[in-house]
Amino acid sequence: MAHDVQESRNPLTRYALLALGWLCVALGVIGIFLPVLPTTPFLLLAAACFVRSSKRFYLWLVLHPRLGPWVRDYLDGQGIPLKAKVYSIALMWFSIALSCYLIPLFWARAFMLTSALLVSIYILKQKTLPNPR
Repeated sequence: MAHDVQESRNPLTRYALLALGWLCVALGVIGIFLPVLPTTPFLLLAAACFVRSSKRFYLWLVLHPRLGPWVRDYLDGQGIPLKAKVYSIALMWFSIALSCYLIPLFWARAFMLTSALLVSIYILKQKTLPNPR
């Protein structure tokens, strides 16, 4: 597991990443209890924010007894839980479909659908964690 934290020198960037990181932690924790929100992607995003903003909070997250395994499994190359893959892809496609319905511009729809397709391929190519949480 990588602990090479590269904190940003710009205080505005650090604080923005800290705020986004904590928002993602909150959404990830909510996702444990609400099946609509995917836990793993939010915790991974939080770890990515913390690795650039706070070594203390990054280590807190990856070493946390309950939240840490969600992040460590991915960072250690063990994969993403199947449930996280399914929820991530389903929620993404639902939001993209709604956005395409609401935004009639062809180029915007093409961009959203292409992005969703590429992200789906990326998620599906990731190793699936053998023992779901």
